[in-house]
Amino acid sequence: MPTETPAGASVHTPTDPSPAPSGQGPAEAADAPVLSVRGLEVDYPVRGRSRSGPRHVRAVAGVDLDVYQGETLGLVGESGCGKTTLGSSIMRARPEATGSIRYRAADGRVMDALDLPAAEAPAYQREVRMVFQDPHSSLNPRMTLRDIVGEPLRMLLGLRGEELEARVRQVMERVGLHPDHLRRYPHAFSGGQRQRVSIARALVPGPRLVVADEAVSALDTSVRSQILNLLQDLQDDLGLTYLFISHDLSVVEHVCDRVAVMYLGRIVEVAPAEDLFSAPLHPYTEALISAVPLPDPRLRGTRARVRLSGEVPDPSQPPPGCPFHPRCRYATDLCATEEPATRETAPGRTVACHHAEELDLLGITDPGATSTNPPARATREPPEKQEKNT
Repeated sequence: MPTETPAGASVHTPTDPSPAPSGQGPAEAADAPVLSVRGLEVDYPVRGRSRSGPRHVRAVAGVDLDVYQGETLGLVGESGCGKTTLGSSIMRARPEATGSIRYRAADGRVMDALDLPAAEAPAYQREVRMVFQDPHSSLNPRMTLRDIVGEPLRMLLGLRGEELEARVRQVMERVGLHPDHLRRYPHAFSGGQRQRVSIARALVPGPRLVVADEAVSALDTSVRSQILNLLQDLQDDLGLTYLFISHDLSVVEHVCDRVAVMYLGRIVEVAPAEDLFSAPLHPYTEALISAVPLPDPRLRGTRARVRLSGEVPDPSQPPPGCPFHPRCRYATDLCATEEPATRETAPGRTVACHHAEELDLLGITDPGATSTNPPARATREPPEKQEKNT
């Protein structure tokens, strides 16, 4: 049964048998998130000075987020809202990041990715991996597939020779690539095949958490469905946990268990996917959902469209009060002066909006009517059903 957490997320009892950390009981460890982000901030300096001193862009502004074992958490928002910065901070690629990113390892240890001793870094890098957006630029064109996929084994596990090649061949077959292609270079493969190489590189050291940053946005429509199905199959077979970063809500609706909505560096709503798409609580979420195109041309123009006024504010000079209020059609004087706190409105649902309970926002009445390219396995079962069926 789901249990309620302080962060407002619905937790399913994980199947991970790893022992609890010292001083932590078994029940507490089972309910704890695999990844817990608290107060994460990332600032980038801006050239030039203002009257108040040096300027900076706050790409991530005090984000709190939990990811639970075996789930797929979607992270959505407009370009420039901070999604990729958040994902790369989890990968320890943003030295500017401050706050806390606590990861519960397979052996029960809790590591803070932003304050990690050098001796523990390889263990974190083995268990937390990333699939990048562009398969063309994320693969070294001077390395063969054997070297690309085998590099994590050399760097993190110290494998060499036949043992390394056997592991590489095994993971290549798992992602649908022929092992005989190990001596070829990335330019010899299509975009979908290159993304399979990226997935193989992420999987080869045996991770538990995978950050997929726009993993299918650069692919053709037909290939996109194949990669989504591959990711779901790997999750079922290996017990993976995904943070799925995307701007395509039609994809997020079909593959994610929960969804976090990000705006101007802040998380404004977190909810189970079905609840978020059928009854959003934040006006920004409503606008995102209304922008999803309908695949049936006969239905176009029959659904109300929420059109936002103005542009995304300058992140170096965010507006006072609620960051979304200059574009929100429901904004009041309170919204312009006081920033809303994130609060729980129902079990598993959090929102940062002063008037969330008063608004009747538009969602999707027919969930199947929104997807422009649904994968073959259209509907995912909740984690507890998956465990029963296996």
